[in-house]
Amino acid sequence: MDRLGLARGVITAFNLGGTVAEVQTYGNGLINDTFLVQTTGGRRAILQRLNAQVFPHPELILANLRTLLNHARRQGMDGLRLPALLPARDGRDFATDSEGGFWRALEYIPGTHSLGMLANAEQAQSVGAALGRFHALLHELPVGQLHATLPGFHVAPEYLRHFDGIVQGSEAGHSVALREALAFVEERRELIGVLEQAKQTGALVLRPTHGDPKLDNFLFDAEARQVVALIDLDTVQPGLVQVDVADCLRSCCNRAGESPADLYAVRFDLDIARAILRGYLAEARGFLSAEDCEYLYDAIRLIPFELGLRFLTDHFAGDRYFKVTQPGQNLWRARVQFRLTEDIERHEGVLRALIDSLAGGD
Repeated sequence: MDRLGLARGVITAFNLGGTVAEVQTYGNGLINDTFLVQTTGGRRAILQRLNAQVFPHPELILANLRTLLNHARRQGMDGLRLPALLPARDGRDFATDSEGGFWRALEYIPGTHSLGMLANAEQAQSVGAALGRFHALLHELPVGQLHATLPGFHVAPEYLRHFDGIVQGSEAGHSVALREALAFVEERRELIGVLEQAKQTGALVLRPTHGDPKLDNFLFDAEARQVVALIDLDTVQPGLVQVDVADCLRSCCNRAGESPADLYAVRFDLDIARAILRGYLAEARGFLSAEDCEYLYDAIRLIPFELGLRFLTDHFAGDRYFKVTQPGQNLWRARVQFRLTEDIERHEGVLRALIDSLAGGD
């Protein structure tokens, strides 16, 4: 049965407070299958089938989400909403389909929408402030209360080791584009362990993180001026807040998108970065240490490189992780991220000075 058919079958296991009228595919995520459900009474909900290959223990995701929502309810989110879990009829937070797939239902937050691109500095600053507010709320939540739902997530040296194993076992011929991508990785091998080394020395510490704060996961109000909700909490787990900030910037500051037709259109928008960092540090500087701020640039440079490495690995592995619609798409995605990394490197001095200024309250 196709995924839409499975969705229509499993939705009856959830208590939505009305009869299901329509189920349709929703969003453009690369990992999970997501559907929008509407009842005859007009209520809407988000239904998701978690990718078992990516999340081998989906019950831990639900446990983390429950811990997060309980903490947020106690602390108050100060204007930032998180989607509530909708229970199944048997009282659990999930249901399974006829093929053993793992599903959960989430509150649909009305009057909101995501943006494909930030239009101005006001929107960008609101994104940064929302992420900073999220981190500020969660930094008091002991990381021991959260499960590692994706062990090794954002551990860049592990991605490199996996990449090496895949590439060494490949017998395929290498195109010019592929050779250039491989050379790009070789030139930056010594930089890939910077955050892991900082963790090992104690310069950086684990905190609760979102794990995937790309632009799609910030919901704006109807006028598209302010972020009012943060969604897609599957990857909430112990991590580095620097990585969250860097991934947010990676997503928002490449205005050409992850699969542009023109590779040379890819660049890192410093004006958007400045606004995001201003919003973020205004909310988060109170709990960040000097070392936290010192390593922000290193994370900003590393994360697009790391993602490019993951895309390139998946290209060699036969596109098993990231969904593709055509051959070579993951190689193209890797080249886009590498191009973004290069532009960030060209602006290192400007970015470090900007972080120093904003971390000091300027």
